[in-house]
Amino acid sequence: MTSAPSSDSPTNRAPVLTGTRARVIPRDEHPISRSNISDNAMKVLYRLIGAGHQAFLVGGGIRDLLVGLEPKDFDIATDASPEEVRDLFRNARLIGRRFRLAHVRFGREIIEVATFRGSAAEEGAPAIEREDLPSRRRSSRDNEPAAALSGSGMILRDNVYGTIDDDAARRDFTINALYYTPADFCVYDFAGGIGDIKARLIRLIGDPVQRYREDPVRILRALRFAAKLDFDIEAATSDAIDDTAELLLDVPPARLFDEVVKLLLHGRGVETFELLWEYEIFDLLFPESARRIEADPELLKVIDTALANTDRRIAAEQPVTPAFLYAALLWPAVEAHRERLEAEGETPRDALYLAGGEAIARQQAHTSVPKRFATFMRETWELQPRLESPNPRQIDRVTSHPRFRAAYDFLVVRERAGQATHGMGDWWTRFQEADADAQRTMLDNLRPGAGRGQDAPPKRRRRRRKSAAS
Repeated sequence: MTSAPSSDSPTNRAPVLTGTRARVIPRDEHPISRSNISDNAMKVLYRLIGAGHQAFLVGGGIRDLLVGLEPKDFDIATDASPEEVRDLFRNARLIGRRFRLAHVRFGREIIEVATFRGSAAEEGAPAIEREDLPSRRRSSRDNEPAAALSGSGMILRDNVYGTIDDDAARRDFTINALYYTPADFCVYDFAGGIGDIKARLIRLIGDPVQRYREDPVRILRALRFAAKLDFDIEAATSDAIDDTAELLLDVPPARLFDEVVKLLLHGRGVETFELLWEYEIFDLLFPESARRIEADPELLKVIDTALANTDRRIAAEQPVTPAFLYAALLWPAVEAHRERLEAEGETPRDALYLAGGEAIARQQAHTSVPKRFATFMRETWELQPRLESPNPRQIDRVTSHPRFRAAYDFLVVRERAGQATHGMGDWWTRFQEADADAQRTMLDNLRPGAGRGQDAPPKRRRRRRKSAAS
């Protein structure tokens, strides 16, 4: 980790911000140490400060350090414009249209540097529909608005710059409006975030309904932070979800795909899904699966089991892929389409093939699935019958399939969730662990349908009651 020059002793620094509304927490009253901060983040901070700019670590990195977690990344806020940041760092690249910022790359690590934001509303941002904005191909600095709001109040462009006080007011949650700088080693708390960390509360800054209207994805972030930190959601922040949840339908499906990945692949997917289900957000993101689960609650256990398996892999620092998780999330929809297609006369294998394609195609309107993941999912699904009723003469073909391991894992998930798999999840586990002679014996003894287990009784999960006002 970076060590600062000897003149940077915390005992000889006065706060660099004066006249700010923030509560200032000096070095001896908070646990943040430069030894816990990325070397590269410190390099960026020192260079910006050395060039005469204000520069602060902000957001999740500071929040996680204060609650005793190891930050996944470090973000920086500064009064330098994106172009000034690019001029200071040869390894910087400007990205984004909705929010323009700089990525400073150090090998595989990226330090995100954003200019202090102002208020789009105060700048008189025009109400405009998304399709009326300049396309990526047609846009230029001359015709790209600095700020734009949709008719519902959603922020479509937010490249109005301001002061650090303005920037803090634009942050979403109080626990993310915390700033730290090595210029004085102080933490600046603009919205009572320290108090909410102590109270273990997720609280939006400002009017919750308005903040969700500005960016409905904040609903998902509230649930993710509550699950990740094991915090409660403050009452007004929670109640406003009922009034604004359907605004998620206006968010581009590609962005929602990314947000779902963040929601469920941070190590506490089970807890996050509990909140998605409780607040009925899953119904908006995966409507076909939700409808099928309401009719057959047993299918919910497939998703629960897949999430628990993913959380264990993340805890063990093993690789995970969003495609596997999406295969579980859409499995109830696949089952619904497969049953309908079989009733219409399709063979079981053709019905499964067509059902997978239909489930993915319909999901694209909600959380669009990249093609590489869609292929992974379909192959994982299509291998299920071959694993449930393997042909001894085709074992080598099955085990050499590039998606065999994922399909086997998915079979085991389904078996643990109580689905009828003929006990073949356990059979394949033993087969892979056996030596060549034992494998030949297992194949000789293989009988279709052997080991069929008993289905567990369905268990309905509690749904949250909406308030009478909603």
